[in-house]
Amino acid sequence: MTAEPLEIYLEEADLERGLRDDVRAGLSAERKWLPPKWFYDARGSELFEEITRLPEYYPTRAERVVLAAHAPDIAALTGAKTLIELGSGSSEKTRLLLDAFTRRGGLGTFVPLDVSVSALRGSTAQIAADYPRLRVRGIVGDFTRQLDRLPTGGRRLVVFLGGTIGNLLPAERAEFLTAMRAALEVGDWLLLGTDLVKDPSVIVPAYDDAAGVTAEFNRNVLHVINRELGADFDPAAFEHVAVWDPQHEWIEMRLRATRAMSVRVLGLTVDFAAGEELRTEVSAKFHREGVATELAMAGFAAAEFWTDPDGLFGVTLARARAR
Repeated sequence: MTAEPLEIYLEEADLERGLRDDVRAGLSAERKWLPPKWFYDARGSELFEEITRLPEYYPTRAERVVLAAHAPDIAALTGAKTLIELGSGSSEKTRLLLDAFTRRGGLGTFVPLDVSVSALRGSTAQIAADYPRLRVRGIVGDFTRQLDRLPTGGRRLVVFLGGTIGNLLPAERAEFLTAMRAALEVGDWLLLGTDLVKDPSVIVPAYDDAAGVTAEFNRNVLHVINRELGADFDPAAFEHVAVWDPQHEWIEMRLRATRAMSVRVLGLTVDFAAGEELRTEVSAKFHREGVATELAMAGFAAAEFWTDPDGLFGVTLARARAR
């Protein structure tokens, strides 16, 4: 079966408008910031795939171990007819779930949602070829804005992997989970991957690798802004910084100006002092109890929680409950 034509709810103009709004707001703030979603142009996506293979970067490997061990349990417990993946990318880890559902039988539709038309077109075509009995419906959208576009009917399992929820600040997480619950029916399922709190000596190198791949990935956001908005950042004039914040239990990635400079973008002149930092990512780490609490406040009941043998990464299976 071939993949169905992509359902596009996010146009290039929407992405450009979002980039402009974020750049204008973030670079005008007293403490400058940019959201991490703008890392991921074609080059940024390549760099992130390289990061996931680095020896320091444990989350992808640890989550894969959990899914490989418990995909059959997930298929049996949920009995899902439709599997929806948010921020799907290549859907590589999701294949572990698709294999388990295929062996069990009953899954009819796979719905990956991603902002990238090109990535989604490639991944949906490949999955349709590899799972010929599966209906594949790709949705081009932003998981923070287009949850109301998810297909309805049948028992659904929404998958949100990679610890990506940690990139949202606490208020944003609450808003996202509440919107996710609103998009589901009582009895539908959510599978959520969360990186767990551990010794910073393990966490920090995952965001500051010896080969410098993460540093290049971090600076890529400046290349994106230069290309898309005609800015004149000198990416080489910024050094990569990764800092553990013990109060909030998250890692922050920042770009630190190595000299005083002024940058022109969107008609603004943005001044950087030597040593001034621009925050580009927050990646929160979680405790099992905290995940369950945040899910409960949004209207979910945690049913299962699994980790890898080293306790590095957690996967929670939760069910939408009656309000």
